[in-house]
Amino acid sequence: MIDLERKAKVFKALAHPTRLQIVLLLAAAEEKCVCEIIPLVGASQPMVSRHLAVLREAGIVASRKKGLEVHYRLTLPCVAKLLDCLDHACTRDSCCAREEL
Repeated sequence: MIDLERKAKVFKALAHPTRLQIVLLLAAAEEKCVCEIIPLVGASQPMVSRHLAVLREAGIVASRKKGLEVHYRLTLPCVAKLLDCLDHACTRDSCCAREEL
């Protein structure tokens, strides 16, 4: 049986531009410290931490403490592949240019 609730939770977690940006940053690196993510997304520390918590709760990222730092890594690499697929499809078909999307 397909776990549709879990899949819906993943898509809901991805439904924010900042969280998508964080996923792409983590896809390009083995892992990143929160302190590295904050300046790259241009959001405050509490906001980035909240976005990371949403991604973690959905099972998209995992964290580990390293001293006082918290490092995150992507646990669902298929999410990055999905975003690449969307980039390719939107470039080819101009689907993302339509306002209704």
